[in-house]
Amino acid sequence: MPDGTATLELNLPTDVAVLQSMIRELLTSNRQLRHRQEQLEHQLDQVLKRLYGPRADRIHPDQPSLFAEPASDPSPPAPALEPVVVTKTVTKGHGRKALPANLRREIVVVDIPEAEKQAVGGAWVKIGEEVSEKLDYTPSHLFVRRTVRPKYVVRFENKPDELKIAELPPEALPKLKAAPGLVADVVVSKCVDHLPLYRQEKRYSRQGIELSRSTLCGWLSEAGHVLTPLYVLLKARVLSAKVVHTDDTPIPVQDATREHCRTGRIWAYVSSGGVVYDATEDRCRDGPLNFLKDFRGYLQCDAYAGYDELFRTRPQVVEVGCWAHARRKFVEAEVTDAALAHEAVARIKALYTVEHEAKGLDAHACVTLRQQKSQPLLAALKTWLDHQRIQVVPKTPTAEAIHYALNQWRSRHR
Repeated sequence: MPDGTATLELNLPTDVAVLQSMIRELLTSNRQLRHRQEQLEHQLDQVLKRLYGPRADRIHPDQPSLFAEPASDPSPPAPALEPVVVTKTVTKGHGRKALPANLRREIVVVDIPEAEKQAVGGAWVKIGEEVSEKLDYTPSHLFVRRTVRPKYVVRFENKPDELKIAELPPEALPKLKAAPGLVADVVVSKCVDHLPLYRQEKRYSRQGIELSRSTLCGWLSEAGHVLTPLYVLLKARVLSAKVVHTDDTPIPVQDATREHCRTGRIWAYVSSGGVVYDATEDRCRDGPLNFLKDFRGYLQCDAYAGYDELFRTRPQVVEVGCWAHARRKFVEAEVTDAALAHEAVARIKALYTVEHEAKGLDAHACVTLRQQKSQPLLAALKTWLDHQRIQVVPKTPTAEAIHYALNQWRSRHR
């Protein structure tokens, strides 16, 4: 019995036109499959990079010259990058750094025993000493802070006796059994060192103190309530600046009503006044809308559609796009079109070079420098993106990166 291949060959039509049509259909199907495979490989590559790769947006260092294109290429030339002179700093060896002078020193003197000195004889005259230092650590320990207030009875001849006792010093958390130092340790361990409460519970248990997770959680809640006025002041200080940068980060949140964690959001708002964070249950637009309700100025953000309502209803907030997000799209598209991705990153990097040059200048000089150098770079980049948009294959990472940059061009061009 013939195999499947032989049967297929025997059943092929003999008409040349039909065969050509079948070949065209197969080529189209093959092209679609390869396109889908590239998309899946790209998605898998991005997931692996996020899990195991470096956080910085970098392109492959061994790529050839970005601007070795043929002269007939109708796209505008890439911006010429000025040569950078690198000054090599000569360091004296790789010796250990001196330990900080502000640390407490515990001095241990190791001397020759008196019996050995007497056995040697002679006059022993100290002429100096050898000192070696090692960094040491004493594990944190719990202790009880006892506040003692003496009570007095004051007796008078002509009036009743009076009881006197000193007032307790003011406390931020008067009802807690924990002193401020212990509460601060719980807060820092949880929010800065990312140490879950169940691990803190075990850590305190090793020191002989049983503190349940519910107790630690209550302390966190009380601390948050007490620190709220400081948070309000910090928020007002950050939003009083003329320019605010914002971005959100997903964070898993436990939910007893679900089998798995749901995804919450931590929004960071950065300005010359500092950094303040806002937590929301999801990524809906109500988060930034409520937080920025009193803000007036320039808001730099990504292309998240939730900001559109903010800019539409509040003209006092001016949208400013983020070149870092646009650049990241091209970095992620390196797998599908390395040459185009590298040229895009190089063109954006030229803008960053101007910004580095503008550091330290006053406002007028900075504006003049940007008009002289950044404006031509932006015009050339816009023309280049418009040309590449009609050349690339639709619905690819490269096309998405180009569309992302062009769709946000009005805000990013500011």
